Amino acid sequence: MSEEKQHHHFFHRNKAENPVEELTAEDYEKKEKQHKHLEQLGGLGAIAAGAYALHEKHQAKKDPENSHSHKIREEIAAAVAVGAGGFAFHEHHQKKESKKEGESAHGN
Repeated sequence: MSEEKQHHHFFHRNKAENPVEELTAEDYEKKEKQHKHLEQLGGLGAIAAGAYALHEKHQAKKDPENSHSHKIREEIAAAVAVGAGGFAFHEHHQKKESKKEGESAHGN
């Protein structure tokens, strides 16, 4: 019984089994490019949701019978626009962090 079977759980893996890989300059550039792409998508989402919110605001004034549902849609679209803007802001900082890590790791 000198050799006991080790139990590996999902969150408690042996660190020797998963060595830390050294990222290359190309890897950091890919990460930076990915974050830039997601930042742009977040910005476009914010613009689209904001435009839809303005459209629903206009519809609420134009269609008084259904103004309540238009106001609800306007508020939801405004919340989505804020969320998408926050996501774009987050990705902007991730992009800057990735760029900084790439420069410090490879002395560029």
